[in-house]
Amino acid sequence: MEKAPMYTLQLSCIEIAIALLLITHAKSTTEERSSHSNGTISCIASERSALLACRAGLSDPENPSDPTNLLSSWKGDDCCQWQGVYCGNRTGHIAKLDLRGPYCDIDGGSRQMLAGNISSSLLGLQHLWYLDLSCNIFDNIQIPEFMGSLHKLRYLDLSMSNFIGNIPPQIGNLSNLRYLNLETNSYQGPDYSSFSYSTDITWLSRLTSLEHLDMTSVNLSTIVDWLPRVNMLLTLKVLRLPFCQLRSSPGSLQLSNLTSLEILDLWCNQFHKRIMPNWFWDLTSLKYLDISGNGFHGPFPDGICNMTSIVELYLSDNNFVGMIPSSMKKLCNLKRLDSYMNNINGSVTELFHRLPSCSGNKLQALVLPDNNLTGSLPTTLVKSLSNLSWLDLSNNKLTGHVPPWIGESLSNLSSLDLSNNELTGHVPLSIGELTKLRQLVLDSNNLDGVMHEGHFSGLDILTGEIPAEISTLFTLKSLNLSWNNFNRKIPEHIGALMQVESLDLSHNDLCGEIPSSLSALTSLSRLNLSYNNLSGRIPSGNQLQTLEDQESIYIGNPSMCGPLSRKCSSQTEPTPDHHEDASDDAVSVFLGMGFGYVMVLWAVFCTFLFKRKWRVLWYALWDRLYD
Repeated sequence: MEKAPMYTLQLSCIEIAIALLLITHAKSTTEERSSHSNGTISCIASERSALLACRAGLSDPENPSDPTNLLSSWKGDDCCQWQGVYCGNRTGHIAKLDLRGPYCDIDGGSRQMLAGNISSSLLGLQHLWYLDLSCNIFDNIQIPEFMGSLHKLRYLDLSMSNFIGNIPPQIGNLSNLRYLNLETNSYQGPDYSSFSYSTDITWLSRLTSLEHLDMTSVNLSTIVDWLPRVNMLLTLKVLRLPFCQLRSSPGSLQLSNLTSLEILDLWCNQFHKRIMPNWFWDLTSLKYLDISGNGFHGPFPDGICNMTSIVELYLSDNNFVGMIPSSMKKLCNLKRLDSYMNNINGSVTELFHRLPSCSGNKLQALVLPDNNLTGSLPTTLVKSLSNLSWLDLSNNKLTGHVPPWIGESLSNLSSLDLSNNELTGHVPLSIGELTKLRQLVLDSNNLDGVMHEGHFSGLDILTGEIPAEISTLFTLKSLNLSWNNFNRKIPEHIGALMQVESLDLSHNDLCGEIPSSLSALTSLSRLNLSYNNLSGRIPSGNQLQTLEDQESIYIGNPSMCGPLSRKCSSQTEPTPDHHEDASDDAVSVFLGMGFGYVMVLWAVFCTFLFKRKWRVLWYALWDRLYD
């Protein structure tokens, strides 16, 4: 019975402790809600200090002596409102730091370039999961080793920021990393001191969550076992290793773990081996493959038939021989085939027959210049290529005519290049039906006939500069580029069109002087250069003098001079001073008036001197008026 008060006392103490705990929790909850009111998050003081310490180590490359404008928004207590800083909605901790610079963008917008050093104060941001320092100019510094201690990072982009030296293996400690971009600027010298490199990439195997890896231009030339290391990344979807100076490409993998890989970019390495066998032909999940510029050689690979998911295929600048395999018909998802500067040989008609023939053909770009394709283009199109927007068969050995189906069936075509072949005959009028065409290159063939308004009837207004290559169409009889938005000068060697009979460049925005070579067009019978911004002297020449309606040829070019316009001065005359002209005119007027007044007075004086009667009448008039 005596223990009851003691039990009651203990119970009361426990109740009081619980009550105090609840009050404390309620107070902290109230404060947290207060700090998050109206969606505003007040940052953690220690993290704000870490950011300010980080800024202190940076510099402004455009004005290194004055850092006052560097990250100018980084002021005030609430760092969650600073540019590039993003805080968690619930905790207020800094979760994302986006300090990407403008170095990689055509228009950097409001982004500011950063230089200097990266401070270890970043370790104060232990809740950071996203860090982007790309496209700045951290010249001559290595990637800091402490980066490997930001254990919550899932996204790390250090690309194109001029980091040099060895990639720190501590990056392998970031086991939560899903995105890693270490792309470096192209190396500038033969030694390791002037670019990023790695001699051991065993640390990669510890990035067990990695989905995107980009090490473009990182020198990996000493690493032989790079593929087994990469093969340990089970979740990898994107692998970019172009310009890495890789030298080994195994024929196969005993057990491929890269079953999720969709993008593989191995452009411009140094494999120099037969194209078959190769480990990547078994990656049926691939949607993008670039093996261009690697010195692969041998027959065109049959392994392509396994890649039924492929969308973009880049095989250029190797030494494949033979025709593309007939198994390519199965690649129903293929949108782009790029295989320039190879040794594809055989009939171009057969090539078209081997293109994907699935229903709803998706092919958009067929880029096959600089090969050995021969024969004539097919007279009819046996399969639909209605989605094709880019067709380049230049620098082959094609013969025959340009078929009408190019204009009739390729309604989405925006770029057509058939130059440097042996094509003959007329250009079909159906070319004018290509309403989306932006580039048409037919030079260095044996085409003849006349290109007139019908060839351009359906084309949208053309802009930019008249290509200089147009001067190579030696057999062209008629050229009409009127009513477009061409600007800059008329091509200097337009006089090389020796067989042209009609030339119409009117109603554009052409400027500068008319090339003197125009006088060499001895076959010219019709010329129209009206309504441009041409200047200088109208050219002379026997043929130009025989053209009819001379004035209409050059009308609408107010800065031109010559026999049909204002007179050309032989040398530059000083610009007249309008104020002096005005004052000279005023002096002339006053001198004239003064001279006239004197002459009138002199005539009156002489009259009064010799005519006494007039003198008496004059004085009588003044006396009467006076009275």
